[in-house]
Amino acid sequence: MTLNSGVEMPAVGLGVFQSAPEETTEAVAVALEVGYRHIDTAAAYGNEREVGEAIRRSGLVREEVFIETKVWITDYGYDATLHAFDKSARKLGVEQIDLFILHQAFPNGFELTIQAYRALEKLLSDGKVRAIGVSNFMPRHLDRLLAETSIVPAVNQIEVHPYFRQSELLAYDSERGIVNQAWSPIGGVTFYPGWGEGKKSTLKDPVIVEIAAAHDKTPAQVMLRWHLQQGRQVIPKSVKPSRIRENLDVVDFDLTEDQLAAIDTLDTGVRGGPEPEDITLENFGAKIPEA
Repeated sequence: MTLNSGVEMPAVGLGVFQSAPEETTEAVAVALEVGYRHIDTAAAYGNEREVGEAIRRSGLVREEVFIETKVWITDYGYDATLHAFDKSARKLGVEQIDLFILHQAFPNGFELTIQAYRALEKLLSDGKVRAIGVSNFMPRHLDRLLAETSIVPAVNQIEVHPYFRQSELLAYDSERGIVNQAWSPIGGVTFYPGWGEGKKSTLKDPVIVEIAAAHDKTPAQVMLRWHLQQGRQVIPKSVKPSRIRENLDVVDFDLTEDQLAAIDTLDTGVRGGPEPEDITLENFGAKIPEA
């Protein structure tokens, strides 16, 4: 995919949300070995160092791997966000980050969000990052951001899966040249430990299971293909080598228009992750350690 900055980003990447540090290095190593070239992490995940270690061990030249990471709300503000880049870059062991984004809109401290984004613009102009973006921003947040800053985000990383499609937000971003990047693309937030117990799993949805059988693919592969055919970038997360391989094997089949539409109809409108308005320092004010 080509971002609005002209930078190319792989259409499928590996996410490492909730990957324990001791599991992350091996998961990333497997992903790079089987062909992934995009790794998505975040300061708040606590595993940037392990991502960097796996990339170094891979033997791949730096330019072959697209690295994305995120600034947490406790590091918002102009100077604090510039320092957040330094912390992430040191942990990753790189001088330049390919995509650097704000992890949350932080609505009740949005002036700090604006200052943080202006710091991203500075990092972009200085060549320390190749593209900048946001995560979990709704149209109301983007309206204000675009009014008070200069550079349109290249990416908005948002919760999107068959049970929560966010159609209005997807359209808003697309109209402005912002790539929709799906976190929890196979609906993992409906069954993550600590998040989705007791909820219906997308992996067992009869519509998706039937489509998967028709293509001799897994439900996860069908969901990833659904995203790709609708123009979204995906970052499925797994630490299991078989699943990591499976999630990349999604380029040799196409869903029909009827199948795409059938998956669209599964949207419940119910968010699996936290509401953007609930992301406050009181609720989520974890301090990000120094490098």
